Amino acid sequence: MRRTAFAFHEHCLWHDSGPCSVFAEPGGHVQPAGAAEHPETKRRLRNLLAVTGLLDELIPVQGAPAEEEDLLRFHTRDYLARLAAMSEQGFGDAGEYAPLRKDSYIIAKRSTGQAIAAMDAVLRGDCDNAYALCRPPGHHAERDRGRGFCLLGNIPVAVMTMMQQHDISRVAVLDWDVHHGNGTQQAFWERDDVLAISLHHDSNFPVGSGGLEERGEGAGFGYNLNVPLPAGSGIGAYQACLDRVVAPALERFKPEMIVVACGYDASAMDPLGCMLLNSTAYGHMTAQLVAIADRLCQGRLVMVHEGGYSEGYVPFCGHATIQALSGSTTTANDPANDEIAQWGGQELQPHQAELIGRAADLVGDICGPD
Repeated sequence: MRRTAFAFHEHCLWHDSGPCSVFAEPGGHVQPAGAAEHPETKRRLRNLLAVTGLLDELIPVQGAPAEEEDLLRFHTRDYLARLAAMSEQGFGDAGEYAPLRKDSYIIAKRSTGQAIAAMDAVLRGDCDNAYALCRPPGHHAERDRGRGFCLLGNIPVAVMTMMQQHDISRVAVLDWDVHHGNGTQQAFWERDDVLAISLHHDSNFPVGSGGLEERGEGAGFGYNLNVPLPAGSGIGAYQACLDRVVAPALERFKPEMIVVACGYDASAMDPLGCMLLNSTAYGHMTAQLVAIADRLCQGRLVMVHEGGYSEGYVPFCGHATIQALSGSTTTANDPANDEIAQWGGQELQPHQAELIGRAADLVGDICGPD
C-alpha cells in the first residue's frame, strides 16, 4: 500500500447554500427543493470509507482555513470583501449559481485549506499521495466571482501557494468533473508552468466555455487543453482521453506534481450530468494516474474533491478512487457497477473518437522543462 493522506474537516459539511432549484429560485411554478450541492454526497463518502475500514488505512490530515494572503494569489481583494460581507449578513449570491449563507466564507476558506494541507503533506514527504474532501467545491470560482456552487478556487489557490512555499516549478492539473474547469483555466491562462487539462461535457456548464480553441495566451498558449466530450460519453471515451490526450500531455510536460479536480458527476447516476461512468472506471483512471505519477514525479498525486450530485452513487465512485490511490485491497460492493458497464454506448463511438483525436493533435504544443 501507499501512504495516502485524507484531508477533511467536518466544518466543510456545514456550508449552507440554501433551498434552491438548479435553474431558478423557488416561486411561481418552481416548487422549493433542496440545493443540488449539499453535504450528503461528501458525508456518505466518508461514512462508506469508515464502514469498509478504508478510512483507517489513510493518514488523517486536517488543514487550517486558508489565509487571506494565499487567497489573494488568485482572487481580488474586492471579491473577498464581498464574500465576507455576504457571509456575515447570512445570505447572498457570489455569482452564477453560487448562493451562500451564514459563515459560508469561513467554511470556504476551510475547504481551500484542505486542498493546501493535502498538497503540502505530499510535497513534504509526509505521505505518498493525498485526497482532499473539500466542500464547497472550487473549480468554477473565478478571480472576482463565484460560479456553479463554487466560492473560492481551492486548486488554483493551493497550487499557487505550494509553488511559492516549495521548490517546485511545474504542476499539472487534470479536471475530470463533468463540467468545464473554467476557474482553473482562468487562473493559469497565461502561464506555462501549470498545465491545465479539462475533460468535460461540451458546453454543459458554464455554457459556451471549454472549447478546443481555448488554449491559453502568451506564454500559456498550448498549456490549456480542453476535451469537450459529446453527451453520452462512456467508459471507452474516457479511457481514450486518458490514453491519447492526458498521458501523452503529462509525459511531454513532466510535472513535479499532478493534481486532479476530482468530480464524480460524469457517473451514469448523476442528476447534473449525462455521461456513463461507473465506479470501476474512476478506479481505473486513478490507477493509471498513480502509475504516471510514479514515473514522472515521485508519485506526487493529489485528488481534490469537486462535483458529484448523486448522494447514493458518489460514495462508491469516491471509494474506488481512494482505494486505487492507496493501493488498498479494501473494497466496497457497488451494486450498480456491473449493470452500468453493460449499458449501450459504453464503447468508444466514432464521433467521440474524432473529437478526442482533434484534442490529441494539440498535445504537441506542450513543451517539457528546458
